Amino acid sequence: MKKFQRPREMKINAIITGATGMVGEGVLLECLSNPDVAQVLVVNRRPGGISHPKLHEVILKDFFDLSSIESMVAGYNACFFCLGISSVGVSKEEYKHITYDLTLNFARLLAKINPNMTFCYVTGAGTDSTEKKGMAWARVKGATENALMQLFSKAYMFRPAFMKASPGQKNLKGFYRYLAWLYPIGRAIYPGGFCTLKEVGQAMINAAGKGSPKKILEVKDIVELAKY
Repeated sequence: MKKFQRPREMKINAIITGATGMVGEGVLLECLSNPDVAQVLVVNRRPGGISHPKLHEVILKDFFDLSSIESMVAGYNACFFCLGISSVGVSKEEYKHITYDLTLNFARLLAKINPNMTFCYVTGAGTDSTEKKGMAWARVKGATENALMQLFSKAYMFRPAFMKASPGQKNLKGFYRYLAWLYPIGRAIYPGGFCTLKEVGQAMINAAGKGSPKKILEVKDIVELAKY
């Protein structure tokens, strides 16, 4: 295993969670290929199977016990939080525990150690900022967004919808393999509902390096920010 080194104070040094999922893997690949990103610390529950000179991976079985990584996260200036679960098939209590409690537990540690970092959080289209309307998952996501924006002055909420995977991705959901052909049609007919994971990753990098005029980014905002 490569010896852990603290990130250099230059360019973007990013922490990524959820890199064994489709969104996190896409964001990770974009960070590894982008010269504006100097180092990446991936915090995974299981090995991601990717090796790269600027990548360090740490395995964390319990995201509610962060004592083992507290000394490792100092010096990073961005977090791309892509960890999450679907609300399908889980209770409201479990969904809130993973979506809100787990995310905020991780974010509070980073805010304590790196208060000026950029925190990019992947939520989803349809998230309810008022926390009072829509489906239960949308209210929980909205509450999570609001809490994160209170923690970090540079917090950006990403609300993608249908995303096209990047070349080389392995962690694709089963349904995606059957529906990927819809992307070019959907992008042409309804661009507000379709973007690429390359655009999501590039938009996060641009948010960390240059900021964003919007705190909450819908699909069209993500595509626009990716062009900066």
